[in-house]
Amino acid sequence: MPRLIYIMGPSGCGKDSLMAEARLRLPAEAPVVFAHRYITRPADAGGENHVALSRAEFQIRLTRGLFALSWESHGFAYGIGREIELWMEAGLSVVMNGSRAALSRSLVAYPGLLPVLVDVPDEILRERLNVRGREDTVEIQARLARARIAVTETPALVRFDNSGPLAERGQALSELIIQTTSNASD
Repeated sequence: MPRLIYIMGPSGCGKDSLMAEARLRLPAEAPVVFAHRYITRPADAGGENHVALSRAEFQIRLTRGLFALSWESHGFAYGIGREIELWMEAGLSVVMNGSRAALSRSLVAYPGLLPVLVDVPDEILRERLNVRGREDTVEIQARLARARIAVTETPALVRFDNSGPLAERGQALSELIIQTTSNASD
């Protein structure tokens, strides 16, 4: 059975880079697709490839039930489209970039999802936030404080250390995805 693989972690932990690297390392025949997010952030804001929506566009999609999951974070609205349900019905597992704060609601909507918490030590997180240059010093401090929020504990939760080389960690994530997909079809 296909599974929703819910990647989450603090801003700056390297989720986008990690997911992109894992995507490149998956075998072509793997029954896995990656969901894009709909975000009320400009398309050229850096980071992940997402669908940029105005607040009005986001709201109409939300009101019409076009999002499977949605949440607010850092002043932006995020959504995952209902197309993920079609993909899973077609036998594909779906990897998505989720929110730690929205995990409990996501587990209610998709009880079989695999939550993967990506994390790095505080000093690496600080360095990555500085290097990406999207936040000033005050915003970085706020993100560092928010990085340690509690995550909904569930027996399925996988804690994933992303402090090593990107190629190595991307390979490890692709192996986790393959293992999850294989287990889901057993």
